[in-house]
Amino acid sequence: MDRLSNTVRPYAWGSTTAIPELLGTAPTGEPQAEMWMGAHPGAPSRLTRPAATGSAGPASSSAGPAIGSAGPATGEQTLTDVIDADPERELGSATVRTFGPRLPFLLKLLAAGAPLSLQVHPDLGQAQRGYADEERRGVPLDAPHRTYKDANHKPELICALTPFDGLCGFRRPAEAADLIAALGVDSLKPYVDLLRASPEDRALREVLTAILTADPDEMTHTVAEAAEAAERLGGAHAPYAQIAHHYPGDPGVIAAMLLNHVQLQPGEAMFLGAGVPHAYLDGLGVEIMANSDNVLRCGLTPKHIDVPELLRIVRFEATEPAVLRPEAAPTGEELYETPVDEFRLSRYVLPPGGAPVDLTAATPQILLCTAGAPRAGQIALAPGESVFVPADETVEVAGTGTLFRATVVVRRTVPTVCCNNVRP
Repeated sequence: MDRLSNTVRPYAWGSTTAIPELLGTAPTGEPQAEMWMGAHPGAPSRLTRPAATGSAGPASSSAGPAIGSAGPATGEQTLTDVIDADPERELGSATVRTFGPRLPFLLKLLAAGAPLSLQVHPDLGQAQRGYADEERRGVPLDAPHRTYKDANHKPELICALTPFDGLCGFRRPAEAADLIAALGVDSLKPYVDLLRASPEDRALREVLTAILTADPDEMTHTVAEAAEAAERLGGAHAPYAQIAHHYPGDPGVIAAMLLNHVQLQPGEAMFLGAGVPHAYLDGLGVEIMANSDNVLRCGLTPKHIDVPELLRIVRFEATEPAVLRPEAAPTGEELYETPVDEFRLSRYVLPPGGAPVDLTAATPQILLCTAGAPRAGQIALAPGESVFVPADETVEVAGTGTLFRATVVVRRTVPTVCCNNVRP
């Protein structure tokens, strides 16, 4: 078991105070958006082991400060290097057999002080085909117009640590029409008419397409009028006035009105599957996702928007946003159930005087403290600190506080019988 040293990413939308408050450190005045825990090559966690078990020396990174260690030490390595050196030992044979020799998830603390981009993620087949196509066409991985950074999908789950605002999935077109019509902006009336006249899927597709392909100067004027009206009306329109404050003139402000506004309370979560447009607006949460960088943006960003590919990936169907609450087991584990295997997130709220809880598992784990002063084995944790537990390593947690447990789901193959022969 290893204490992790993790990198904070200073994205512009990050809160300047939320992560420092959790860690009990002084704010730097700069945004601190995400703290990454895992083996993603962009900012892998670091740990210290005897140098003989892997390559010595810390990985260099300019992404931001590391949390969890005082600095470089003899034998400090990235978690990526540790796993590469012996995947089966670190991940377990079943994990390697199912997902390959890599940690299939990335765990984060996410602190939004401003809205993130409005975005959508591909499913696995779409990601594989899109990546192969861009590789065939020779599009550089670091090109601004590159859409697929890898061949993996990116389902994700966000669990609120504070009140958390976001957008998730399309509203019913009639509801979106009422919201937009109330603004009283003449240039938005064609969108209102489409939303009220067409079948739901066609209405959503036509309106989003129209928003994203509108004349930029005309759209800038429309967004300004809509923002002024939303500010005046308040209530259900208030979130869109705030979005427009951060992204003046961005067509994503209008696109955001097509989506459900979701407010999570601490402990509640939201799952985001393939093709579902979404954005985080404000708050601090624990986020877990499949280890991928594939993002197609719809707006609220200066980055490249690949409109044709986006329209191919988006699922144009109205949904009611599902707020997930953890399901408690007799062991004290509170599980956030999702339909994917690359990650499994649960929570333990350890009461004063409680018995130690055995978390030994045949899969790799990252344990993250978000409150109190629990212990993982002999390692004492403070809020914001985390440990990596290799597969099959004995680990008990004790003390008082809240721990999030991130791991994977490995499903056993059930033999089937055919023609009197058993086959896997």
